Amino acid sequence: MEEPFALIDRLRRAAALARDVGGDDAAMAGPGIPRLDRAQLHEIHALSSEEAASGAGFAMGCVLAVAARPLLWLRTESAEREGGRLHGPGLVAMGLDPADLVVVVVADDAALLRAAADGARCPGLGTVIAEGWGAMRGYDLTASRRLMLSAEASGVVMILLRVGGQAVPSAAATRWAVASAPSRALAADAPGAPAYDLELLRRRGGPAGARWRVEWNRDTQSFDPAPLPGARLPLVADRAVAGSPPASVRGTR
Repeated sequence: MEEPFALIDRLRRAAALARDVGGDDAAMAGPGIPRLDRAQLHEIHALSSEEAASGAGFAMGCVLAVAARPLLWLRTESAEREGGRLHGPGLVAMGLDPADLVVVVVADDAALLRAAADGARCPGLGTVIAEGWGAMRGYDLTASRRLMLSAEASGVVMILLRVGGQAVPSAAATRWAVASAPSRALAADAPGAPAYDLELLRRRGGPAGARWRVEWNRDTQSFDPAPLPGARLPLVADRAVAGSPPASVRGTR
C-alpha cells in the first residue's frame, strides 16, 4: 500500500487532474440546500453504523455537486473492518469516474487526522474525505482548526465523515446529520434514486436547524427535493418535519 505522504506528492504532480479553483469558490448542493463551500471543513454525521452508507452517499453527492475532484478518501482500519470496503459500483452509479478516486486505509484515528491535514494542504486535490467511526477522541477544536486552516490555504473541500459518535465543538463551517429515506420506485418497480433525510446542525455565520428530504439526481449531479408521503410541498425546511425525520444529534459549537 502506498504511504499517504507519497500518495499526496503523486497526486500533487498530477496537475491534469486538479480541478479549476478560479472564479466562484462555492456552488449550491441542490435546490434550497445551503452552500458547500470550497476551502472549508464540513462534518457529516451518520447517526449509527446502519446509516454509514447514507453518510457516504451524501458525502459523495456533495463532492459531485461542486465538481471538487480528484477525491482522496481516507479510512481507518476499523472503518474497513466494520463497514466493509467502499462499494465501487455504487459510487460509479452516482456518477463518479473511478479515475478521480484514491482510497487510503490508515491504522487509526490519529493517523487519519494527520493524513487528512496533509491532504487538505494539497492544491492538486479537489476534496479530502476522512472517514472515522466511533468516538474519535483525537478530534477536537484544535484538530478541526488545523483541518480548516489547511483547507483554506489550498482551496480543497475537507469533509469529515463520522459514523456514530457524539458531535464535539469544532471549527467546521457546517455540520450535517444524515439518515436514509425511502426511495421512489421507478417504472416496473425499478429501484429509485438514493434518498436522504438531512438536518443542518450547524452553519457558521448563518441559521441552522433546517431539515430536508432529498434524492440524488445523477443526470444533473445535484440533490432534488424528494416528495414526502402525504405532503404537498416536496421540500422540508425551517424545522418543518414530515414522514420519518432523522434522529437528532445534540448540536455543539
